[in-house]
Amino acid sequence: MPRLTRSESQARTRADLLATARDLFLTDGYAKTSLERVAEEAGYSKGAVYSNFRTKKELCLEVLGFIHETKFSEVGELLAGSDELEDRLERFQDWAARTLGDVGWTMLEFEFAIVARDDPALQAALVSSLGMVRGTIAAQLQGLADSMGLTLPLPAEDAATAVLSLGLGLGIQRAIDPSLSAGLITDAVRAMLYQAQNLTAGSAGSIRRDSAGG
Repeated sequence: MPRLTRSESQARTRADLLATARDLFLTDGYAKTSLERVAEEAGYSKGAVYSNFRTKKELCLEVLGFIHETKFSEVGELLAGSDELEDRLERFQDWAARTLGDVGWTMLEFEFAIVARDDPALQAALVSSLGMVRGTIAAQLQGLADSMGLTLPLPAEDAATAVLSLGLGLGIQRAIDPSLSAGLITDAVRAMLYQAQNLTAGSAGSIRRDSAGG
């Protein structure tokens, strides 16, 4: 096996630290996870951690970014394709049932938001991160509507804000009471798309009537 270059070795170290930190943050939470423990669990020195992440806040921010990228990439793959809307929504529903209310993820997001409350720089970073999540959801909703030849009933960014708000709220509630159905978020997306279908059909009918009248 060829020996890793210095840059490859550094990239592997960073990836190992991120993966270990993610597991610890999700299992034990932000407050109980130290950089020293991340180093110990990953099998590296403390210096290796500090050379990659200046603070625990910086590390957690990257962990959350990695989680967001992974989760919403899963959603994008589930909604992609040319099959029927209900088939795609059924796949999304299965994902929502498995994911929304995950105690580790939900509590980490909530705990870190509290940490950021008195840290303007961290709060700004979280706002930016949230904006990226919202943008990803907007692109996914727009892509889903485009694949069906539909026009969303409201701007994609507003639609994404509504879906994200419902998802965050539902996730917190399901973390406390897992018996709550994750179908609410699927129903919201379904209602939005069926409204788009009705609007598109109504617009097409209006165009046909105008053409006939002309």
